Amino acid sequence: MKQLFKGKKVTIMGLGLHGGGVGIAKFFCLQGADVLVTDLKTKEQLSVSIEKLKKFKIRYTLAKHEAEDFITADLIIKNPDVSNSSPYLEIARKNNVEIETDVNLFFKLSKAFIIGVTGTKGKSTVSSLIYRILKAKYGRVFLAGNIGVSPLELLFKIKKNDKVVLELSSFELEDLKQSPNIALIINIMEDHLNRYATMSDYIEAKKIIFKYQKKNDVLVLNNDDPLSKIFAKEAKSKVYFFSEKEREPEVKIDNLKLFGRHNLSNILAAVAVAKIFKIPSKTIEKIVKNFKGVPNRQEFIKEINGVKYFNDTTATIPEATIAAIYSFSENFPNSRLILICGGQNKGLKYGELSKVIKEKIEELVMLPGNASDKIKEDLSEYAKINEVSSMQDAVKKAKELAKKGDIVLLSPASASFNIFQNEFDRGEQFNKFVRDLK
Repeated sequence: MKQLFKGKKVTIMGLGLHGGGVGIAKFFCLQGADVLVTDLKTKEQLSVSIEKLKKFKIRYTLAKHEAEDFITADLIIKNPDVSNSSPYLEIARKNNVEIETDVNLFFKLSKAFIIGVTGTKGKSTVSSLIYRILKAKYGRVFLAGNIGVSPLELLFKIKKNDKVVLELSSFELEDLKQSPNIALIINIMEDHLNRYATMSDYIEAKKIIFKYQKKNDVLVLNNDDPLSKIFAKEAKSKVYFFSEKEREPEVKIDNLKLFGRHNLSNILAAVAVAKIFKIPSKTIEKIVKNFKGVPNRQEFIKEINGVKYFNDTTATIPEATIAAIYSFSENFPNSRLILICGGQNKGLKYGELSKVIKEKIEELVMLPGNASDKIKEDLSEYAKINEVSSMQDAVKKAKELAKKGDIVLLSPASASFNIFQNEFDRGEQFNKFVRDLK
């Protein structure tokens, strides 16, 4: 392995719990760098990530940031969740310390062919499906990015002709100075308005996925999304479209294990990319038919006493929960729906979700948070609200309310950081307490 950072002082700002920060730390340790990890979370909160790094020589500054760590470093690697307006990053800039992200560094150093996938919802599902389809033809295909794997972990595994599918959030795109060879935008909905001042700022971040593309690159857009027309006009690359309304019967999409009408659009997005690589329709159909989706996204966990429990913790916006409710209503028309919902608001509106809850939800189990308060305001005439203080209480209450044939669905429509470490911690707690039920 080439040691491009041997002896360099590297400060990793934000270890986190998703796995990406661990991958970054391992990469720089293997590079022979002097690694310091700093995070506002405590040692106890980060224990899972720290345990994975116990074999490596790493210094830690936890539960705080120290200005000195941003002055004496040769390089700062910032976690995507860290805003560029952080005062500690400003300290680094004033002292001429280079600031990077793992994704931008990967683009700079990698010679692989990169397929970048972004969108408000469906990124993980579409990225995973593209990865599986391409792998069937090429073999040497890798999956990384916002899905929980730092692309830096792949840097010295991949060869020139290998293909890398990168799931890219708006936070990861903010700092990019290059765009992928193929860029896919699945959809754009309101999200992260607690970080972005306006919806326009959020859209501008998403547009970076094709901003630096060249004329031989490809941009794949959702023709059903009104913003796609604007994106297509701004693109310097070739533009291809997919559409649920105008889909061609070239690939049969039926008898799916992945249910939900929103997933039809996700599948068509992946198929559009597969067709660019001229992958045979039969190969695509076989993989699509057997694709069950990814964890934490309408994932079936367990059936107890005739009640099915599903984990949709990554539904962090109202539109995602609305899609889940309609999906389960269509697929289980004879089942009552009990929804576990609520958490922290990201500056979003909940009026439409509240209408759907009134129409489709038999019982609502509400986790604490200011998004929950907003939903309750909109549900003033809805009598079936059951407030709880923890996930354990939520699962217990749902079990009490459920009858044989019912569906219990965790689909929060909001962020998790008030009582959980992140949405994955929220999902893991749900899974644990459901599996403990008898």
